[in-house]
Amino acid sequence: MAAISDLPTLLASMTPVLRDGVFVFCELPALDGRMISTLSPVVVVQEDEAVTVVVLKDVAVANGLAFGPAMRMISLKVHSDLEAVGLTAAFATALAQAGVSANVVAGSRHDHIFVPERQAEEAMTALGALQTRSMG
Repeated sequence: MAAISDLPTLLASMTPVLRDGVFVFCELPALDGRMISTLSPVVVVQEDEAVTVVVLKDVAVANGLAFGPAMRMISLKVHSDLEAVGLTAAFATALAQAGVSANVVAGSRHDHIFVPERQAEEAMTALGALQTRSMG
């Protein structure tokens, strides 16, 4: 399926899915291929100060890594165009109105939203409502 760039179509077909597992953000001092292989991160971001990896909480604990708050991962199943305008703003606004913080990462096909574990169901409700409103 081709990537979608039309905002109404994106919103109506975004289909949020709450992924299994609890995830955490960890910092590594440098990009280490062996460590990355061991951790199996779902996200790797190299910044000037450190490398951030998002891994399952159990993996972080088993490897003695420090980490921040427990998060859940919501994936939008729509194949969004990397140049689409407004999708991130729309779901971020819906989550903000529900009082849910969002940390967003996009792959080449899908957007993924990390939300506090304790608010995962609220986030799914807010995203589901956004999708439903967009279908009308």
